[in-house]
Amino acid sequence: MKPVFSIITVVYNGGSLLEGTIESVLQQTYPHIEYILVDGASKDKSLDIIRAAEAHSARVRWISEPDKGLYDAMNKGLALATGDFVWFLNAGDHLHASDTAEKVAACITDRTDVLYGETMLVNDLREPAGTMSELSTRSLPEHLQWKSYLGGMLVVHQSFIARRELAPLYMQKNMCADYDWCIHILKKSRENVNTGIILTDYLMGGLSKQRHRQSLKDRFAVMRNHFGLFPTLLAHAMIVFRAAWHRLKRQGKPRY
Repeated sequence: MKPVFSIITVVYNGGSLLEGTIESVLQQTYPHIEYILVDGASKDKSLDIIRAAEAHSARVRWISEPDKGLYDAMNKGLALATGDFVWFLNAGDHLHASDTAEKVAACITDRTDVLYGETMLVNDLREPAGTMSELSTRSLPEHLQWKSYLGGMLVVHQSFIARRELAPLYMQKNMCADYDWCIHILKKSRENVNTGIILTDYLMGGLSKQRHRQSLKDRFAVMRNHFGLFPTLLAHAMIVFRAAWHRLKRQGKPRY
């Protein structure tokens, strides 16, 4: 049997971004997809857009109710998912091409628990700025294991696809809960596959970018829990050096 992807989008008052995200999922050539939309009782046009998508495609399932924040909503999406693999796609982010899911499915074996790939950064006009590996300090690793994450969130969450049975609920009250979630999965995974393609278009900005200081504190707490205090301190020294070198190397050039 072909593997089924549960693609999950959470949204709250994101109507201006939502249509493009939905379209990128519904235009996939791979048929074995369930698309779950979790709306936090939006007061804008988000729910109208979701209902229109449901009328257009049998792939769409949705709920709309108040939640306790981003990761509470993502947990609701996990609870609704029935596919073999879960794949989170934020409102504003797109699957990179219409055959993306098809190419990912072709990489799956019986032992595959995680699939990952590159991310294209785009601006508000959907213009590509470059890949995450090109524009940030985080280069996509050829081979991924949980200890790789001592160097930070090396794979953008939207380009990290996990076998559903390994996926825990997200921790609450931590802006880096997605980082923690990936590490937990990688600790249990058997085979992690680099798809070798761009999986998603990532809209630059985001909550963690807007609240950078709190995000750094929360990341430190996650790293300390998984790796211990001394390795975390050492890793942060390397992260600071890497950031300074990246800034110097890309002086006068676009970076993220």
